[in-house]
Amino acid sequence: MIISYIRLKNWRNFQAGEVALGKRVFLAGANASGKSNFLDAIRFLRDIAKSQGGGLQEAVSSRGGLKKIRCLAARRYPAVEIEVHFAEDRGQPSLYEYEIGIRKGRSQKGNRNPIALLSYEKVWKGEECILERPDNQDKEDPLLLSQTHLEQMNQNAKFRELADFLQSVLYLHLVPQLVRHPREFSGPGIAGDPFGRSFLERISQTPERPKRARLKKIENALRKAVPNLKQLTHVIDDKEGGVPHLEAVYEHWRGHGAKQREMDFSDGTLRLIGLFWSLLEGESVLLMEEPELSLNAEIVKKLPALFHRLVNLGGTQRQIMVSTHSWELLSEKGIGEEEVVLLIPGEEGTEIREASKMTTLKALVEGGMSVGEAVLPMANPRSLAGEQLDLFR
Repeated sequence: MIISYIRLKNWRNFQAGEVALGKRVFLAGANASGKSNFLDAIRFLRDIAKSQGGGLQEAVSSRGGLKKIRCLAARRYPAVEIEVHFAEDRGQPSLYEYEIGIRKGRSQKGNRNPIALLSYEKVWKGEECILERPDNQDKEDPLLLSQTHLEQMNQNAKFRELADFLQSVLYLHLVPQLVRHPREFSGPGIAGDPFGRSFLERISQTPERPKRARLKKIENALRKAVPNLKQLTHVIDDKEGGVPHLEAVYEHWRGHGAKQREMDFSDGTLRLIGLFWSLLEGESVLLMEEPELSLNAEIVKKLPALFHRLVNLGGTQRQIMVSTHSWELLSEKGIGEEEVVLLIPGEEGTEIREASKMTTLKALVEGGMSVGEAVLPMANPRSLAGEQLDLFR
């Protein structure tokens, strides 16, 4: 099952927009056009679905409250809306549809502290509507609208499959400094550990057999991408009180090579390890932001083929959504226009455009350009055309 369609209304950058999605999605757009916010709409539903994570209220408050996620161009329309469809593949009939509208409310009369309340919550299974709120119970007790049925196990029995699917969504935007020095960053951390502060612990907690198998596959890939690396292992340092580490052997003039740990790895090596681990971990939707960061251009060119194998081989139904600015990433001739979503910022919010429906872009691709050559100039900031950055004027 994949997310085959998404509609956003008043969500962050997006006053209104919708797009069909396939197993492999590339998001392109200028800085601050909303690529991260687009992916965060899916993370938001994941956070709601986690019944032990605080559900709707925690998902909203962790993002700064409703005022932070509501589009500035929303004006008088109060609700934030997200609608997603789930299917076996792009263009296939929907197995489920989930719709949610959120507005500001109060926990009780006279209380000035706002909470998020549902304007509506709907679930369709095939062509049958199996949930529509507000229902009679909600009308009798409006505070029930502070929780979704998606997050409540005693309420989502008819669509538990959907809740489990959303809970399994994986997002990792690994920050090398957090991996090298996790104890130097105090505080409780961010739910889901999106930036890899606990990445080494995550590896450590993986059962031994799949952990060794994944690290061996990563080692084989790294041998081609990282000069002189020939062995990658996971070790526990008892002298540090059981702290987990990644350890690699690098070949040099001595016969046995030299061992290094993650604090000695380059940013690119750590990002590659995080990327490869995410590709091998689970069978859920994978959200990735700018995987090209810190990587050599030739490595970046190989990533689309790797993503293609992920979503098409082995009998899995994985889906990957990637945000990017990289010409190298989008230069792969096998990328189809239907796989690219272009985000175009404007005064009334960001427009979501499916590349395959853009006549000019289709003509450029049919004329021999790669998708990257056709799309990326359209993603450039218009105000920079023919201009310099006036830092020293």
